[in-house]
Amino acid sequence: MEEPPKKFFRLAPGREVRLKHAYIIKCEDVVKDEETGEIMELHCTYDPETRSGMAKSNRKVKGTLHWVSAAHAIPAEVRLYDYLFINDGEEDDEEAEMVLNPNSLECLTSCLVEPGLKEAKPGDKFQFLRQGYFCVDRDSTKEELVFNRIVSLRDTWARVKKRKQK
Repeated sequence: MEEPPKKFFRLAPGREVRLKHAYIIKCEDVVKDEETGEIMELHCTYDPETRSGMAKSNRKVKGTLHWVSAAHAIPAEVRLYDYLFINDGEEDDEEAEMVLNPNSLECLTSCLVEPGLKEAKPGDKFQFLRQGYFCVDRDSTKEELVFNRIVSLRDTWARVKKRKQK
């Protein structure tokens, strides 16, 4: 977003954020698709003296972004499970008809994950920062990793976005 809401310290034009375990970067320019207005690229600069662990790395910025290097990442499928049933009636009506949730499974097939996960085995569990907890699916192979979400994290951003739409 070019103009993030209050209390969400995201990368935006003229703003600085820290890349987790890396540098402080600043967004200098936004490149948009001329037809749709969709953001296509962010042009950023980084301060080489702010790498995590260096003397000047304690400089304070309001936001920290978790990221994966696309050049080093490995592909994976991620399966996001939601409630299997939805209540078609009133929430407090015990006899309301239960209906299958058509969105109970979302398969993300073009994900990139940390290269350290290459050796993950079925049943291994991991936290994907700010996303939730995942386990390696039994269908997973070294060539085609598959992760299933076990538990999602509380999503404050979704609540803020929902309030804005009302």
